[in-house]
Amino acid sequence: MIKKITLFLLLAAVAAAAGYVYVTKQVEQYVTQPVQVKQEYIFTLKSGTSFSRVLAELTEQGLINSSEVSQLVRRFHPELTQLKAGTYLLEPGLNLSQVLELFKSGKEHQFSITFVEGSTFKEWREALIQASHLEHKITGLSEADIAKQLGLEYEKLEGLLLAETYHYTLGTSDLDILKRASSKLQQILDQQWEQRQDKLPLKTPYEALILASIIEKETAVEEERERVASVFVNRLNKRMRLQTDPTVIYGMGDKYDGNIRKKDLRTPTPYNTYVISGLPPTPIAMPGEASITAALNPEDSTYLYFVASGKGGHVFSKSLAEHNRAVRAYLKQLRSNK
Repeated sequence: MIKKITLFLLLAAVAAAAGYVYVTKQVEQYVTQPVQVKQEYIFTLKSGTSFSRVLAELTEQGLINSSEVSQLVRRFHPELTQLKAGTYLLEPGLNLSQVLELFKSGKEHQFSITFVEGSTFKEWREALIQASHLEHKITGLSEADIAKQLGLEYEKLEGLLLAETYHYTLGTSDLDILKRASSKLQQILDQQWEQRQDKLPLKTPYEALILASIIEKETAVEEERERVASVFVNRLNKRMRLQTDPTVIYGMGDKYDGNIRKKDLRTPTPYNTYVISGLPPTPIAMPGEASITAALNPEDSTYLYFVASGKGGHVFSKSLAEHNRAVRAYLKQLRSNK
């Protein structure tokens, strides 16, 4: 009788052990199953969501296969259950265990939006509308209203925001992005204004932004910025009109069709520097840090003119006669390229 009981207990122990091994194997197969994403996939884990519910949502979204042992993951892998709310990027090649480790880490996916140097606020608004997972708070607000929300004294935002790439997480608003861009621009402007050259024809930091925006639109060649700045500074000091096409284009607004005609150069607008003296009333674009630096620290030169070389840069001249020759050479270059 004792032998039968012993045998029974032995068999029960073997069965239990076998059952445990089987369940353990099933759980391991469950947590190591590949997450079914063929391209980057955004998954949002909402605050207060239970561990069981997270597994259910992954299943409902077709990312993992369901299993009867899903409820046992908490027991066999308690280290995977302390998940943090957030928005995460799931990439091809991950398994469920790795995804849960990602949720546990709290390392949310950083979205990004890039504003190009020389862009306008109109282009910024369009980019913000298209940005993914960004809360929209400025929709319906005028530019002046947005400026007020940012604590700025100007009604136009042109030139007052730093063009660069901004990273953000879910819940960030378009207004948050603009506040960061405004703060970064102000920090750079304050620093550069303190380090500016003496005797510049610029009375305020805002005028420096106006000049920097013109430089930004005139050249994308890094080593030319200080020289372009010197041309405009020299002309301002001599009370010569700036005569720069980007200001004309900006003043034309929606009327600009890609070409500037002679009548456009003669048509008065607050921004037409062929007609007005001095700087236009506001910046014409968002300048980058390099253009701000150039505006406040121009090259020491006597250049008064420049024209495109036809080879990506510009030809600088000290007299009108030199400039006219450079213009003729540029036109000849254009004709030879046709």
